[in-house]
Amino acid sequence: MEFLYFSEIRRLLDQVEKTESKSMEAAVGALVKAILDKHAIYVFGASHAGILTQEMFYRAGGLVVVNPIFGREVMLDTSPVTHTSKMERLPGYGTLLAQKTCIGNGDVLIVHSVSGRNPVTIEVAMEAKKRGACVICITNLSYSQSVTSRYPSGKKLYEVSDIVIDNHGEKGDACVKIKGIEQKVSPTSTVIGASVLNAVVAAAAQALADTGLEILPIFYSANVDGGDERNRRVYEEYKDNIHYSF
Repeated sequence: MEFLYFSEIRRLLDQVEKTESKSMEAAVGALVKAILDKHAIYVFGASHAGILTQEMFYRAGGLVVVNPIFGREVMLDTSPVTHTSKMERLPGYGTLLAQKTCIGNGDVLIVHSVSGRNPVTIEVAMEAKKRGACVICITNLSYSQSVTSRYPSGKKLYEVSDIVIDNHGEKGDACVKIKGIEQKVSPTSTVIGASVLNAVVAAAAQALADTGLEILPIFYSANVDGGDERNRRVYEEYKDNIHYSF
């Protein structure tokens, strides 16, 4: 039996590493600058795009200063789940979500949307830029450029972002062709997006260590002895840039 998904993911990872290195380096620079300047990092995505928000938040080996933006109406435990699609298309909702945050000048916002066409993510990005934050987006450029925007101005996410990282997936996200049917299966955006962000975090952590920073804003595993105590020390160092309950 051949598992085609593995080969497709390997191909995409190689392509992203080769073609998006400059954008990823810019993202590393933005994160490092924000952390050294004592600013915060935010992350947002709607529906399945929001899986990357959870990947970056409160994770052993992740950045303590990553603040999630959770929109209750666009999370996958919403019932009926089709309500999430209606809400991510509703103009004004993303602005309200961003206005609930403390995001400000010098902060960084990471936003994830494969199509980049829905108002909620575009508005979160626009409100962050309005407040002086650097906006990094992960999207699919060829996909986004092939569809119309659902935002009233016609803008798409990549057009309102400072740093754009292309996940190089296919239109519709799924990648494996099934004989006898038109619809492909097995989306790639979560795996590729998580790989991109973890690669950026790793490079940023090394860059911070190279500065001689005594306490890095990195979570220790709470399931190893001493982890809780170490995390408390990290929290005390960076608490002014952490905007979630700890």
